[in-house]
Amino acid sequence: MIADSVGPFSRPVAVTSLPHEGREVRVSATPEECAALRADLGLDDLRRLEARFRLAWAHGRLGVKGRVTADITQTCVVTLDPFDSTLDEEVEVQFVEAAPPRRDATVEPEVEIDPDAPDEIADGRIDLGSIASEFLALGLDPYPKKPGVAFASDAEREPADSPFAVLARRHTGPDADA
Repeated sequence: MIADSVGPFSRPVAVTSLPHEGREVRVSATPEECAALRADLGLDDLRRLEARFRLAWAHGRLGVKGRVTADITQTCVVTLDPFDSTLDEEVEVQFVEAAPPRRDATVEPEVEIDPDAPDEIADGRIDLGSIASEFLALGLDPYPKKPGVAFASDAEREPADSPFAVLARRHTGPDADA
């Protein structure tokens, strides 16, 4: 995740002058933004995308906690039928002020990237729309199944369903040795 705007749903928020007690922020995607996100994510439909966040500074870090909810339509990978569902994802991320660039070094040192490190705040703001979009994408099931539908494994199928079962019956039947 990055602090700058990315994608069709952008809600930049200044964070350098947040009140000491923090602030609640709600963001909602417009129908046009939902249509663009639907296309980006390969959804059949995205009717609603909303997020509710609490922003607060603590120990030199900006904490962003909240929920992202969306009403979506996806295609079932088993039946190929479209089905509606509601996505509800918990959000908890941290940001830090960007470190000033080093001007004394002519060669960039190798930097090991920590995947748990907080993201940097760019120009004193973060983009809550980008955060909501990212958690929407992360919350999508890559193999969506309609409620009540399951994959049938080979062990669960009836033996008659298998072409090999027909051959097995031919070779074990009464005239198999003939």
